[in-house]
Amino acid sequence: MLSFQNLGKSFGARVLFEDVSLKLSPGCRYGLVGANGSGKTTLLGIIAGTEPATHGSVTMPRTTRMGVLRQDRFLRDEDPILEVAAAGDEVVWRALVEERALFASGADPARVGELEELVRAHDGYTLEARASSILEGLGIPVRVHRQPLGTLSGGFKLRVLLAQVLIGGPDVVLLDEPTNHLDILSIRWLEKFLAGYRGCAIVVSHDQRFLDNVATHVLDVDYGTICLYTGNYSAFAAEKEAIRARKEAEIAKAEAEIAHKRAFVERFRYKATKAAQAQSRLKQIERVEVEELADTSRRAPRFLFEPERPSGREVLTAEGLEKSYGNVRVLGGVSLAVRRGERLGIIGANGLGKSTLLRILVGRLAADAGRVGWGHEVRIGYFAQDHHEILGDPDKIALEVLWAVRPHEGNAFVRGHLGRVLFSGDDVNKPVRALSGGEAARLVFGCLAADRPNVLVLDEPTNHLDIEAIHALVAALVAFPGTVIFVSHDRWFVSQLATRILELTPQGHRDFPGTYAEYLERCGDDHLDVAAVVLRAKAERRVEEGESGQGAGASWEEQKRRRNRQKELPLRRDKVLEAIAAAEARQRAIHDGYASDGFFERTSKAELDALVREEAELPGRIEALLAEWEALESELAALEGG
Repeated sequence: MLSFQNLGKSFGARVLFEDVSLKLSPGCRYGLVGANGSGKTTLLGIIAGTEPATHGSVTMPRTTRMGVLRQDRFLRDEDPILEVAAAGDEVVWRALVEERALFASGADPARVGELEELVRAHDGYTLEARASSILEGLGIPVRVHRQPLGTLSGGFKLRVLLAQVLIGGPDVVLLDEPTNHLDILSIRWLEKFLAGYRGCAIVVSHDQRFLDNVATHVLDVDYGTICLYTGNYSAFAAEKEAIRARKEAEIAKAEAEIAHKRAFVERFRYKATKAAQAQSRLKQIERVEVEELADTSRRAPRFLFEPERPSGREVLTAEGLEKSYGNVRVLGGVSLAVRRGERLGIIGANGLGKSTLLRILVGRLAADAGRVGWGHEVRIGYFAQDHHEILGDPDKIALEVLWAVRPHEGNAFVRGHLGRVLFSGDDVNKPVRALSGGEAARLVFGCLAADRPNVLVLDEPTNHLDIEAIHALVAALVAFPGTVIFVSHDRWFVSQLATRILELTPQGHRDFPGTYAEYLERCGDDHLDVAAVVLRAKAERRVEEGESGQGAGASWEEQKRRRNRQKELPLRRDKVLEAIAAAEARQRAIHDGYASDGFFERTSKAELDALVREEAELPGRIEALLAEWEALESELAALEGG
């Protein structure tokens, strides 16, 4: 389907990747990962034909249809939303437009017949229905499909572009950060769509949960090349780490061998009885090959948030907050109280007022009704989706932006804070207008760290960060002794960070004192995550199994079935517990093996690859066994109680 032959791309002396030869297959979904600036978007441009390669080529069948999500594609605000999406099926759309024009003029009936046949052959008379279905799946309701595109916000216009890409039924689809402006519901819809997609999909994303749910393979842009891995993101990360560790162990072994032989030479080279042996050792040293590991392009910032002083115990009280834009009510009677040390994750579909709520809380927007009160000694640090709202003058350089936060500090202090968020050398002189999304986000976090607030209010903080930066941010926020209030659609980020969940829904808000996983299990809302589907089914099964056979009027056959089941369940439960213990023991054994002396020297590549695959599969197996054990325990309790 799609192949690279000795592909390379460089900008002057800077090499992004070189000598890449790979074949990508239909029916596979490739997650394209790498550090910001490593060349992911450039590779998509080369595949799409909008960016020239420095070396090599990309080949595909001549008839291949390609769909590309380009955020800078020209759009006319006056065009109806449905028509913009439908135009993605170019063959049918051009035929329909021409057919309408001919009908209006009454000219060339023969051509009209040809066009009707073309539209029929390409299932064109269902085009609007298909476009409407995709738009609705992406969170754009049917009632607005005939409205002009200009009535949508920038994030929803991107969804229309995504619909335009998907409607054409392309053989190859290239998606660059498709989840950035999608809410959780729409991300789940896109995951399901891609799962059933039969073409070749290449997706750039920093959302680990999305990549785990979508990717069948991973293309890793690192070390000056692109490597192909089989499996989702979690499997790739484990395999890449194991390969790197094995190479480092091989290099250490070779260097130790060289050092041992060199010590012998240095000691005996001038001793007549040992001279021949010393010369032999020198020749052996020359034959030892030491692989030189390339430097990784991945760099993790060092986020560190330390409050200047702690806040009072009661951090925030909000009562009856309401907000409408015209006739559209986005917030209705939201009340909450937040205490010191809580990490409150605010989730929900787009358009329900999550960002509006944060802006009201930090005083950047007035509520129509209600009140906000911050507690004693509270010092707020705010991260806005629009970074320029925080960074200010686009002509200011990064150095000036951070210095404005701490104007009385010296050059070393400012450059040190910039260095922690990966601004070094000439990067500190970059003007705000020239910063990428990731650079701007890191600069805002650098300013927050320098300002030392005790409450962090974060609106979609992961949108432009790469995976290494997201991991660093999670670690820093978990270690932060203050309070965090954040909005995010990144399910992995929410699951790692939140100790409390506030979900905004069209019916109101749900305030849950617990983690994201606990919230899913409690409410069973399957729109939040695929895991919730399993949890809901499990809860319903428990109810059904608990209710079956209850009551004094149960038949003799039903009573017999219950007695047999009561005998079977403990045996099955014990087997499941044994399987859990065995899987956990195997998991520990693999980890201990990695850490043992000489492991990588005595383990072949095939054996190591098998271990990496087994290690990646074990957490899912353990989770399934735990779910089965929990269901068995619940059924036993129901039967014994009946």
